Amino acid sequence: MTMAVTNDSLRQQLQAGADALALGLTDAQITLLMDFLALLQKWNKVYNLTSVRDPQEMMTHHLLDSLAAVPPLRRHVAVLAGEGHHAVRLLDVGSGGGLPGVVFAICCPDVDVSCVDTVGKKAAFIQQAAVALKLRNLHGVHARVETLTTPFDIISCRAFASLPDFVTWSRAALVAPHGVWLAMKGKHPEDEITALPTDVSVFHVEQLTVPGLDAERCIIWMKPV
Repeated sequence: MTMAVTNDSLRQQLQAGADALALGLTDAQITLLMDFLALLQKWNKVYNLTSVRDPQEMMTHHLLDSLAAVPPLRRHVAVLAGEGHHAVRLLDVGSGGGLPGVVFAICCPDVDVSCVDTVGKKAAFIQQAAVALKLRNLHGVHARVETLTTPFDIISCRAFASLPDFVTWSRAALVAPHGVWLAMKGKHPEDEITALPTDVSVFHVEQLTVPGLDAERCIIWMKPV
């Protein structure tokens, strides 16, 4: 019985967070996010996908944290569509347990999301999630990002590496000339921005507010010069 109550309260928290972010998610999408959380908990026991074990903490630090980046992502996808780029492809680098990649795939069904990880069991988890959640726009890729040359319109990461490493390693996979990097960070990473290669420019630093989490978050948007 306790489990059901916990799940109900978690669902309410998720719904409230989605509403606070004005995401307009359907009941089906909320259910998918809850099902993903359950999958993450189940697989985490065996595969150690994330150091966060507590379902409540998973909700705030993983799901809601990833959801906060969905409105900016949707806005950019709309810009790309306006420029004639309709079949938008996103690569999520080092996404581990699928954060934010799986969340992006659920909330942006028109975006084709590939999650790349060097750890085979993490890529396998993404594939499993794609099957279990029936997400045709989600793919798990077991590879080093440096080896990928398939073009992507957006390359994202969340707490993956320093900005210079992130753009250097993933550069070959970024489609020119309209491709962008979306890096989710905590505090404004002034030193990392300063250390970026000269042929990469930061065109926007976007502050994020994560519902239920009192912590600094931002997106560093970058593009090749």
